[in-house]
Amino acid sequence: MNITLEQAEKIIAGAKQKAVELNTKMNIAIVDAGTNILAFARMDGALLGAADISIRKAKTACLFQKNTGVLGTLSQPGGPLYHIEHSNGGLITFPGGIPIRNNEDIVIGAIGVSGSSVDNDHAVAEAGIEALLVRDKLLKQE
Repeated sequence: MNITLEQAEKIIAGAKQKAVELNTKMNIAIVDAGTNILAFARMDGALLGAADISIRKAKTACLFQKNTGVLGTLSQPGGPLYHIEHSNGGLITFPGGIPIRNNEDIVIGAIGVSGSSVDNDHAVAEAGIEALLVRDKLLKQE
C-alpha cells in the first residue's frame, strides 16, 4: 500500500499553507512506502541545502516508522540508537519527518520538511498530514 499522488499533493498544499502562516520558506518532500520520492516542493526562496534534508527526513520517518524527532532522542550518545544516522546512506534524526499512516495504521509513506527551525519544520509537517486527514474525513462523510 502506498500513498497516492493526489494525497501527496494535498499534504504539500496543507504544509505550504502552514509555512506561509509561520512566515517561512520550506522544502517539502513526500515519499511512498518504499521511500521513493513521490512529490516535492521547494517554496520560493527556501534554502537549497535544506532540500536534501527534507528528503532524508521523509525517508528516515518511513524506514523506521517514527517521527524523526523521536529517533533523535533515541540516537543521542548513550541512547539505544546512537549513530543510527550513519545507516541507510545517511539519515536525519531531528524533527520534521513524520510517517503517513492509513486507516489500518500501516505506513504508506512519509513527509519531510526542512528550511526553518526544527519546531517550525515539525509544525509544517504536522499541518500537511492534518490537511490530508481533514480532507479524507470530509470525503467519508459525503
